[in-house]
Amino acid sequence: MHVTTACRYTLEVQASIERIPQIRRILSAHLRYWSLEHHVTAVCRAVDELVGNVVQHVDGDKTCVVELRWTGRHLIASVADNDRRMPRVTSSCPTKGGLATVAFLSDSWGTCGTATGKVVWFSRRVKEVQHILRSSPVPKLPTREFKPLPLETALSREGPDAHENIPERDRVRVAALG
Repeated sequence: MHVTTACRYTLEVQASIERIPQIRRILSAHLRYWSLEHHVTAVCRAVDELVGNVVQHVDGDKTCVVELRWTGRHLIASVADNDRRMPRVTSSCPTKGGLATVAFLSDSWGTCGTATGKVVWFSRRVKEVQHILRSSPVPKLPTREFKPLPLETALSREGPDAHENIPERDRVRVAALG
C-alpha cells in the first residue's frame, strides 16, 4: 500500500513591506510547481494581507512564518507571528483590505493562539482532486555513455597476467580466445 503525503512549504521571514513581493514570488513558484496555477492570485493576495498585518500591527520582533500545505483537495496557507494579540475584523468590505479580504478570497479562515503568539490561516478547496507529489524529485546525475572495450583488446593492454583480475564467468571466454 502506498500512502500519499501532503506537500508543505514553510518560510521564516522578517516581515516588511519590501519583503512582500519577494514572498509572493516564492509562494507563486511553489503553487505552480504543485500545479495550482489557478490559485496563485488569490492565495498570494491573501498572504500579502496577512504579512502586511504583521508589518502594521506587530510591535517589536516582526519575524513570521508563512506556510503552505496542499493535501490534494485543500490548500491551506498560514502566517504565524510572535504577537499574542488576536486580530480583529475591522471592516466587512474586502476592498478595504485586512481580514475581510482574506475571508473573501478563501473558503474558510481562522486564527489560533500559540505558546509564542498566534497563527492566522485560510483554506481554499480545489474543485477537482489533483495529483499529490509523493516526494521532491531529486535531479539525476548526468548519464555517461560507457562502452566497454572488447575483452581481447582489454587483455592486450593489460599484459599477460591480466586474466588473474578477470571474474570467473569471463575466464571461460578468455580461455576460448586463447
